[in-house]
Amino acid sequence: MALRAGTREDTSGRRPRVAGSSFLDPTASVIGNVVIGDEVFVGPGAVIRADEPGSTIVISDRCNVQDRVIIHALEGTTVTVGPETSLAHGCIVHGPCEIGAGCFVGFGSVVFKASLGDGTVVGHLAVVEGVEIGAGRRVGSGCVIDSPKAVRQLGVCGEEETEFAGKVVAMNLLLLRGYRDMAGG
Repeated sequence: MALRAGTREDTSGRRPRVAGSSFLDPTASVIGNVVIGDEVFVGPGAVIRADEPGSTIVISDRCNVQDRVIIHALEGTTVTVGPETSLAHGCIVHGPCEIGAGCFVGFGSVVFKASLGDGTVVGHLAVVEGVEIGAGRRVGSGCVIDSPKAVRQLGVCGEEETEFAGKVVAMNLLLLRGYRDMAGG
């Protein structure tokens, strides 16, 4: 079976599995044991790499992985991204990592060895490392959240953040469908 454009097998021969309804920009790279669900938008320059032994990346339905996002899983670890989650321009999600449904990770942010509950919003240029954040919490732009104490101090997402995250998903679904139609799919 031929590989889809923008994808390649890893050194062990593991191949990405990408739903036909998803759109991968021609400049994106998807390598190794990666599963991409339905209606996922993968933008220009994004790198999704599960090529270390025992690593896995699963991106659920209707997510968007925007320009220059990097998702990587270390040996023996998994990165999961829940449905309708947005990974904004230039962010890094590094496994082991679990991101829940309906989350937003802002421009240039880093999420490493962490778990984000459903509906969590991470602002721009923030760092979330080595912690578990419950559902519906807000990490402010520029914050470093790397301890249980820092997690306890997080606020709850307001209506504005929740609406914004929903609009980003809706816009990227619109773009996905437009680009997919342009490509004849």
